[in-house]
Order: sequence, then structure tokens, then C-alpha cells
Amino acid sequence: MRIMTIALAGAALLATPALAARGELTNDEFNPWYRDYQTDLSEARRELRKDLADADSRQDRERAHAEYRREVFDARQDYQKEMSERGYRTGTVTVED
Repeated sequence: MRIMTIALAGAALLATPALAARGELTNDEFNPWYRDYQTDLSEARRELRKDLADADSRQDRERAHAEYRREVFDARQDYQKEMSERGYRTGTVTVED
């Protein structure tokens, strides 16, 4: 038995299965909140790279990584909130062979 966690992005694909199955739409084309989430993650990565390049000490690098983790957490929380407000759910699916 395998257990898989449904990601919110994957749950969003269920919203338009026919279009997604034919490859006519990608997740970010019919889910602007996913695109915003990806943009937030990209911005956090860019900021981390900049902060690490400017870091002069171990403490600066640790601060940069802590800020990155906070930004990723916030972005994920915002995305999950948007999806839950629209009726998408997360959960666990059990797949039996």
C-alpha cells in the first residue's frame, strides 16, 4: 500500500480534468493563485541568493536562510488559504496495489 499526499497544485488540476488531460491548460494558466505562489517562491530564491552574496558572517547566512524559510512558509500559507476558500482540499490518498 502506498500513501500519497495531494498537493494543492495537484488538486487544482482536478478542477478542469478534461482540459488538463488534453494538455490545453497548465496549472498556472487556470489558477492565478498558483502562479502568484510560484512568483513568491522565485522572489524568495532571488532574495536569498542576494543576501548570501552580501553575507559577511555565518550569522548573516543563517539570518538569510531563516528569512527565506519564513517567506516560503508565508507563500505556502497564502496559497493554501486561497485554495481552501475556493473549495480545494489537501489530504491523504491511499492507493492499494
